[in-house]
Amino acid sequence: MKTEKEKMLSGEYYIATDETLAQERQHCKQLLKQLNVDEYVVSDRTDAILLQLIPSAPKSLYIEPPFHCDYGYNITCGENVYFNVNCVVLDVMEVKLGNNVFCAPGVQIYTATHPLDAVLRRSRENAKPVVIGDDCWIGGGAVICPGVTIGNRCVIGAGAVVTKNIPDDSLAVGNPAVVIRKLEKSE
Repeated sequence: MKTEKEKMLSGEYYIATDETLAQERQHCKQLLKQLNVDEYVVSDRTDAILLQLIPSAPKSLYIEPPFHCDYGYNITCGENVYFNVNCVVLDVMEVKLGNNVFCAPGVQIYTATHPLDAVLRRSRENAKPVVIGDDCWIGGGAVICPGVTIGNRCVIGAGAVVTKNIPDDSLAVGNPAVVIRKLEKSE
């Protein structure tokens, strides 16, 4: 029989109040306190905290506190990823960011979702992964919804709510976000 964590990571309905998951979120919150409060100004200790929080991240990951996430270990980053202030990543499932991804202030990336059935929603939730390709810029206050893939070299406008996949080389804006034009590839 699958554990609640195994169910969570596979996108099945799971019980979020499971003891193991609750302990892992608590550990994450302790690391976030160190990052967001104790080491608010980037210091020599910041790299060590980030290595514990997001173990697969390269040294080039840069997070401007405050930053919030659920687990940390479900976030994978390429080289040169930047999170500006007040970003939120609900990483119940994998959040994969490519190389050279820049998130402006207040970007929110959600993998967590909930059943539409009210009775089931009382006790269960599930998740869908989010993928952001290489060389993307996510504008301030943008929301990336569960299950979305953003292609390479995209720009997501400030305040956009991305509910559907965005193809490579696209400028997407609005709520819900729509592609308003293709971007030229630079050499």
